[in-house]
Amino acid sequence: QSTEVQSWHQCVQLSNCLCACVCFTDDAGTYFPSVKRDPGRYLQPCSDSVKTWLHSMKNAGKVLLLITSSHSDYCRLICEHILGKDFEELFDVIITNALKPGFFSLVPQQRPFRTLVNDVEESEGLPSLDKPGWYSQGNWPHLHELLKTMTGKPEPKVVYFGDSMRSDMFPASSFGKWETVMIVEEMEGEGVPKSDAAKSNEAQVEPLEKKGKFEEQGMKSPSAISNQWGSYFVDVHQSGGGDEESQKLTWCCHCIHKYSTMAIPSVEHIADLPLDYKFPRFSPDKPCTTGYYPRPPDSLLKRCESMS
Repeated sequence: QSTEVQSWHQCVQLSNCLCACVCFTDDAGTYFPSVKRDPGRYLQPCSDSVKTWLHSMKNAGKVLLLITSSHSDYCRLICEHILGKDFEELFDVIITNALKPGFFSLVPQQRPFRTLVNDVEESEGLPSLDKPGWYSQGNWPHLHELLKTMTGKPEPKVVYFGDSMRSDMFPASSFGKWETVMIVEEMEGEGVPKSDAAKSNEAQVEPLEKKGKFEEQGMKSPSAISNQWGSYFVDVHQSGGGDEESQKLTWCCHCIHKYSTMAIPSVEHIADLPLDYKFPRFSPDKPCTTGYYPRPPDSLLKRCESMS
């Protein structure tokens, strides 16, 4: 039964990836053609502080990785718009069509890395990775061996940034044993202010006609607390009689604390900090508010206050 489930899961991933590839290449559907025609309508370039941050890590001798489940042609379109035409120079290793979370978890049946020619995968998989470059598919054990060679360390430390619990945090932490930083934009909906770099960048790149678009249409910003579901971090439960309320961490919040080293609302919040800055990290021995930077969301702070 487990083999059947795994095979079905792999088939779903394969069909999804083939569909995405065909849609982008053939201009099929609605989304991909729209993004290709007008990337600026859908994509916001990274701030200068983020680009400087990436350059500073590269200059400090860090190995920079870009791992995405998107195909190479779509990845190139996105990265050229948000990071610039020279984005490839920022990264030592670029992995597209990584098919996360399988990239981390399908051991020992891991997929081999493949080279690309004009955004088309070579049919023969590579037995291992022996040099930096742009690859497709692959698996973390082979990447780990390459990182050993590149860093000269028997156990290189990896800090992995992602915004998906399923595809990023859980597998990278559980299987790769990497340090993980989860990007949780919902923090900005609970009192965590946007960084100065993010506000400055938005002011420069957002057209005047788009400013205030959510409010004008009677909509909340994407990170605002849901009227229907409430806080992303804390649930309010009624007692049996309905007279008393208790506050409990949501499943999402539990997962953040368990599988992430720390959480931030955006990369801009840390881009201007020194590379050796020491961040607080999640720990079962510390309060549940420890691990959020630059500060915890309001609902967690209120929960801690009510329990003290």
